[in-house]
Amino acid sequence: MKKLVIVESPTKAKTISKFLGKGFTVESSFGHVRDLPKSKMGVDTEGGTFEPHYVIPADKKDKIKKLKDLAKKSDGVIFATDEDREGEAISWHLAQILDVEPEKAERIVFHEITKHAIDEALKTPRHIDQKLVDAQQARRVLDRLVGYELSPLLWKKVARGLSAGRVQSVAVRLTVEREREIQGFVAQEYWTVAGTFSSPDSQEEKIQALLHSKNGKKLDKFDINSKEKAGEVLAHLGQASYIITSLEKKETKRTPPPPFTTSTLQQQASHKLGFSAKQTMRLAQQLYEGIDIGTEGSAGLITYMRTDSVNLSDKFIEEAHGFIRTQYGDGYVSDAPRRYHTKSKLAQEAHEAIRPTDPSRRPESIRQYLDPRQYKLYDLVWRRAVATQMTEARLNKATLDIESDKKEGTTYTFRATGQTMIFDGWMKLYPGITKEEMLPELREGEKMICHDLKPEQHFTEPPARYSDATLVKALEEHSIGRPSTYAPTIATIEERHYVERDEQKRLKPTDVAFVVNDLLVHHFPNIVDYQFTAQMEESLDQIAHGEQAWQPLISLFYKPFHETIVEKSTELSKKEITEEATDEICPNCASAMVIKIGRYGKFIACSNYPTCKTTKPTPEEAGQEPQTTDEVCELCGKPMAIKHGRYGTFLGCSGYPECKFIKKREKNTGVACPLCGKGEFAERRSKRGKTFYSCNQYPECKNILWSKPTGETCETCKALMVLGPKDSVRCSNKECPSLQKKEQISEK
Repeated sequence: MKKLVIVESPTKAKTISKFLGKGFTVESSFGHVRDLPKSKMGVDTEGGTFEPHYVIPADKKDKIKKLKDLAKKSDGVIFATDEDREGEAISWHLAQILDVEPEKAERIVFHEITKHAIDEALKTPRHIDQKLVDAQQARRVLDRLVGYELSPLLWKKVARGLSAGRVQSVAVRLTVEREREIQGFVAQEYWTVAGTFSSPDSQEEKIQALLHSKNGKKLDKFDINSKEKAGEVLAHLGQASYIITSLEKKETKRTPPPPFTTSTLQQQASHKLGFSAKQTMRLAQQLYEGIDIGTEGSAGLITYMRTDSVNLSDKFIEEAHGFIRTQYGDGYVSDAPRRYHTKSKLAQEAHEAIRPTDPSRRPESIRQYLDPRQYKLYDLVWRRAVATQMTEARLNKATLDIESDKKEGTTYTFRATGQTMIFDGWMKLYPGITKEEMLPELREGEKMICHDLKPEQHFTEPPARYSDATLVKALEEHSIGRPSTYAPTIATIEERHYVERDEQKRLKPTDVAFVVNDLLVHHFPNIVDYQFTAQMEESLDQIAHGEQAWQPLISLFYKPFHETIVEKSTELSKKEITEEATDEICPNCASAMVIKIGRYGKFIACSNYPTCKTTKPTPEEAGQEPQTTDEVCELCGKPMAIKHGRYGTFLGCSGYPECKFIKKREKNTGVACPLCGKGEFAERRSKRGKTFYSCNQYPECKNILWSKPTGETCETCKALMVLGPKDSVRCSNKECPSLQKKEQISEK
């Protein structure tokens, strides 16, 4: 008889089965097999035990039946889910369903899906860790209590479709507070004068230097605060000659940055590749679970991608040293293994950092097997990890002062800072400085040619809105959330319309975000308090380490929280929260007009609603210059403009009021419709507010999907793959018999 090995994902199952002999059957659970019910709380709050009531979702019953049948025919079950709290919980649920005692269950864990890792894991199986399971259950129950009690309050007092949560509400608070900083910012004018210089002997090697001092005294930022003052400087420097009066060089050594954790990978993928946190995690999961790379078959290319750790295994370090020595020579290999230590006191289980499973597998060698995004992410991970074992880079840090000749008793000094490379070391593989930071070789006392002087007006700028990367960094700095929660949190606050993307794809809070945040800060301070939320994360860690029981933690939180919910349900008035008086009178019934806020923002409405349903844009919206699009009006040919209404944005003719043509604004997905071959899927909303995706050639083409298409096609039936619950990916064809039906990409 064979042993049954159960993992979460069919891709992971396919990769692992390659490494196991004929004595094993590898099967996927397709993620979680049990969860709290959707239709009710599912947690015992009345008895005070907070025991969760788990159910098997309807779409998992066939899978459970198959696993039970396989287990009966097998010579034992091995649980091989991910090594974190979610993975431990999945194994625990499976053990319960298959009637395997958790304390007797065979549980194997590994950081990478390679033959060596699987073989080593099979040598040292353990039992299911109940402490990790309890920590996961505590988080799940806590989030259910907050979501199922606080969200309905928001529906009643603000608008339907809203939600609240421990981590997501803190993320919203961060964006709101940043936006208020931006709104309250007062810009100040200042000017800089930049000079372009070169040595007479090498005029092609130009350097940029900024005006730094006058008569040896450093200029303050606002000393040149007008065009006239900048002009005075330029007039004085007309026909001036220049000489290098000071050139300071200091040799510095720079060590490579540590290998990636989940947080730093998301930040760098956002900064260097423009990937969202959600996109990064989906691609990383694909690289972890296995990619078909030709004759090797399916291979896991990187280690587990949900980790706080910067630790690297001895095996990887040894292999990396050998690869670097062969490819670049002894001079590029670090003298001793370079190890990094995790600084975060809240670092979870003892994972490794994110690294390639085989340092000798260069990105270029497998590029043909990866899609462009997979290749870019693998290349980033590979370079960062291998570079950690290379020698330090040696640079000369240079500060260069270029002084004008004295004229009318005044001299000006321009300063350039930069670096010259002595030895590139790890930067040969993972560039740490840009070309603009480099300076040519110059010497003190050398005369310089000034090619250009350029005055430039500036205004002090407010702090930037959060990007995916900077919001993840802020959450991490506050010790809020976990590697598994960053990407879903950002996706959730965007889906709930708490934030929208500006022109730079940064996160701008909506009107409703301000209302909900202020309500929570004032009436439920613990939910959005940074320190409280961080302390809760620490308590969950203590449960995982067996230092605290989970029910008392939930009880301590729930009693005051529930009492506040009951109190605020009767005390708070929706009108007080969401309405603001105006001086305007309704043109139809002469009642007072008020500013209301709905799920999609502010609008002015008659206070006599529902008898009178008159509405109009707020003064701010009405006063905005409409943003025109490339689309033209079907009636008059003028450009269509993006306009704002009670139910969100729409397209209206820029010739209004002469032309009143309007149409829905399509949010295209970029995925072509396979049915008609002409259109592409666009996001739409039903009358009940449910999101769906349909071909933009409607009514000629009536192709509809109720889940967002990914652009990928099923390997079996060639139907479109769509996003499922918790960022999973599945086949849109319900009749598809393939394991592709619900391929788990990110269950966390």
